[in-house]
Amino acid sequence: MLLEWFPNVFWPEIWKSVNETLYMVVIATLFTAVIGLPLGVLVYLTGPGQLMQNRILNQVLSIIINVFRSIPFIILLILIIPFTKFIVGTSLGVSAAIPPLVVGAAPFFARLVETSLREVDRGVIEMAQSMGASTWQIVTRVLLPEARPGILAGLTITLVVLIGYSAMSGAIGGGGLGDLALRYGYQRYQMDVTIVATCIMIALVQVFQMLGDRLVAHFSRK
Repeated sequence: MLLEWFPNVFWPEIWKSVNETLYMVVIATLFTAVIGLPLGVLVYLTGPGQLMQNRILNQVLSIIINVFRSIPFIILLILIIPFTKFIVGTSLGVSAAIPPLVVGAAPFFARLVETSLREVDRGVIEMAQSMGASTWQIVTRVLLPEARPGILAGLTITLVVLIGYSAMSGAIGGGGLGDLALRYGYQRYQMDVTIVATCIMIALVQVFQMLGDRLVAHFSRK
């Protein structure tokens, strides 16, 4: 049926682009979580009245996060080309799109983590302190478990944002559905390719959002 609706679409190229997008998004999400989670925890812990209160460090981290969150992703792609080349050896291709995706998304996720931790009941933390728990124990056994639904919700939001970012990476030859839509849909005036690529990205967002919502609901019940 799809072949009849979109006769000009080269379907093997479409599925290749879908795989490239999934690769970019999944790998970038993993690295974003690895970087953004501890960064968000550190920003929270060094905040006013928290366990590791440090005004200077907190302000420095907050400024760094805010700066990277303020840069439009399409500009960030260009700004960190030297860094991308240093990491992966090239500024083109699917692998080259991952470093800017992580740099763009990690500060965003870190702020969501900090917000989730702030919502943890202060009384639970004070109870752990009264029982002699160390900062590490409070973070791993109290803060993160209590904030887990919020953190998972934040990670889901970040993953959805990364899908959109991955499409923009096509502007500099990053591969994936965005690159396909640009090369065929825009440069060759094949609007049906753009429509198909857009519909697939919408479907990906719906699937990942649904899975994320189910995880959040599962851990919220616990």
